[in-house]
Amino acid sequence: MLTSSPQWQALAAHYNEIKDTHMRDLFVADQQRFNKLSAVAAGITLDYSKNQITEKTLNLLFDLARSADLEKHRSKMFAGEPINITENRAVLHTALRNFSDQAVYVDGDDVMPQVKATLAKVKRFVDAVSSGEKKGYSGKAFTDVVSIGIGGSFLGPKIMSEALKPYRQKHLNVHFVANVDGCHLQDVLAKLDPETTMVITSSKTLTTQETLRNTESAKNWFLQTASQDDVKYNFACVSTNIAAAEKFGIDLDNIFPMWDWVGGRYSVWSAIGLPLALAIGFDNYQAFLEGAFEMDQHFTSAPLDQNLPVILALLGIWYRNFHGAQSQVLLPYYHYLRGLPAYVQQLDMESNGKSVSLTNKEVDYDTGPIIWGSEGTNGQHSFHQLIHQSKTPIPVDFMLPLHPHHDVENHHDMLASNCFGQAQALMEGQSEAQVIAAMTKAKCSTDEIKNLSSHKVMKGNKPSNTLIFDKLDPKTLGSLIALYEHKVFVQGVIWQINSFDQWGVELGKALGNQVLSKLANHDEPLTMDGSTNALIEMFRQRHQ
Repeated sequence: MLTSSPQWQALAAHYNEIKDTHMRDLFVADQQRFNKLSAVAAGITLDYSKNQITEKTLNLLFDLARSADLEKHRSKMFAGEPINITENRAVLHTALRNFSDQAVYVDGDDVMPQVKATLAKVKRFVDAVSSGEKKGYSGKAFTDVVSIGIGGSFLGPKIMSEALKPYRQKHLNVHFVANVDGCHLQDVLAKLDPETTMVITSSKTLTTQETLRNTESAKNWFLQTASQDDVKYNFACVSTNIAAAEKFGIDLDNIFPMWDWVGGRYSVWSAIGLPLALAIGFDNYQAFLEGAFEMDQHFTSAPLDQNLPVILALLGIWYRNFHGAQSQVLLPYYHYLRGLPAYVQQLDMESNGKSVSLTNKEVDYDTGPIIWGSEGTNGQHSFHQLIHQSKTPIPVDFMLPLHPHHDVENHHDMLASNCFGQAQALMEGQSEAQVIAAMTKAKCSTDEIKNLSSHKVMKGNKPSNTLIFDKLDPKTLGSLIALYEHKVFVQGVIWQINSFDQWGVELGKALGNQVLSKLANHDEPLTMDGSTNALIEMFRQRHQ
């Protein structure tokens, strides 16, 4: 068992040695702490000096990674071995951004020719739509794209296009629909012209109910002014189910394949990224892929003690398993990165929200944390209070570009000052002596100082990382996303779980389909639990 291993036991003992050590004192004792506890890769600087760690802590964490054969598991993933053992599949999102000349094999076949051919097809399609060469059924150039998907088929392209808004093409608007709530689709379609709208459906198997229903509704909207034969001009699809897409009426030239060795939450690197490529243009999309490839190269070649994904992963394990942290908060101090916490939320929680090991045994330790967050500085006026003064340990990842795309009257200076100041405040805190001195200087009364001073104390010693990069361009964003992907992978290896299935999600889909059948067919007997039966019956009677 992992928890009985010498490496785990050594970390547990070390935690008891260091748990009362304050980071303030660590900085006083070592003026070079930042230089020793920071690393750079793919244009991203990671400052992890504001963590409750010493050199011994790091050495013990690296020992834990080595004992898990991390390098061996990493090599298996990049080599295309079926490390997704519950589905007997390879895990090869990295092949989708492989710009080396190296082959990547799955079941003895090199997949890189397929990957390159699909990327070339994406380029032709994007260039043709962007230039106006490819037109809608009435001969007009496209002005809008509606991307329909859910989960990874929606979240990646949407959030990446938001993050790269300064790079979006001015003449082509891309809209995203995931929610099966008809209000969302109606709000999007109401302002569009069917003649100049391209609808892209993204679904790995073309069996996801929400996506199918939204696509059918979009098609019905389209057919109000066009014919079934016109679908081949204005609809496109990304799926493994080519036959179903053709049956829908989509032209083969507008159908883009993907593969079962690409998980949904990693699929933005595949043709699922088509809406993103249309939003920002193909050259920028390729730069996004290249940034991820650069991080892949760093992850596979850098020593563990200089490896950004490994360092982030081990720090996460240190707080999750030894400090008792239940969550991790991401705080991007940049408006265009505001969607990143939601993206990493799916990536991390769908991957490592598991409690059964690779040997089919229930684990006796915590695995994936709750991921949440918001853009700075908004959170400082709300939930930062909990991070500063609650007894709950909540590790923080701050992130900030040095150069914004729009620096209005030095707003970015204020943004950066808040980012750095929050990290400093979490680390240092504020002692009662400091509070009393400040209140005395402010000429507060003795009674006021007595009654309020304890409420203003902040113990500090709250851990954080700070990720700094020059500018949020497509390449840097690709590197940042790949960094978190590999962090999640490393943690899954150490926790000895399969990070690449999602049976909980599948159960929800299956039960949803069962309930949908009973909602649509009132004669079907209600055979579920008492609560679900009662709710279905209430819904059935809503029009009576």
